Amino acid sequence: MAVQKEQPGMAGGRVGSESRKLLLVDDEVALRKNLVRAFEREGFEVATAGSLKEAYDVAADFCPDYAVLDLNLQDGYGMELIGTLQELRPGVRIVILTGYDSIASSLVALKAGAAGYLAKPVQAEQVVATLLGQADDGLEPLVRPMSADRVRWEHIQRVFEQCNRNVSETARRLNMHRRTLQRILSKRAPRP
Repeated sequence: MAVQKEQPGMAGGRVGSESRKLLLVDDEVALRKNLVRAFEREGFEVATAGSLKEAYDVAADFCPDYAVLDLNLQDGYGMELIGTLQELRPGVRIVILTGYDSIASSLVALKAGAAGYLAKPVQAEQVVATLLGQADDGLEPLVRPMSADRVRWEHIQRVFEQCNRNVSETARRLNMHRRTLQRILSKRAPRP
């Protein structure tokens, strides 16, 4: 079990009495290492976990003020941690990272209490800005509408979330074979 607890760095970070304990949960080791370095430069004390089970253990001991959670972990979904983190520390700011971006799952994350939802690949500065509530809301509107493939993907993701990520129930509601749905869910989202 590779739990990493680091002391906050002085360079670029705020120093003071404000607690900046951050829990980073991601099963990609390289991404985790890069984000840890960036967070430490910003003055965060970082604890990491590579699985959902490990994250529950670390969160109970560490009691973070901030959390960055990967949506899809090998042993579950990062959003499962949101409720536990909120019980441990009311007001915890949580950002969900995902390699499979969809409007449906972003809405579920935000309704559950996440402060942000970002698609990978992501810049560490963007994650920090979202954690601290400094994210740029001046996004340019879409110039062209979503492709038909993307609209279909979004619809499937929305129904999947409504069915509490139950593949069999989602396939039944979409009048689709279960294996076909599993193939669609295993692929990345089509370009908009």
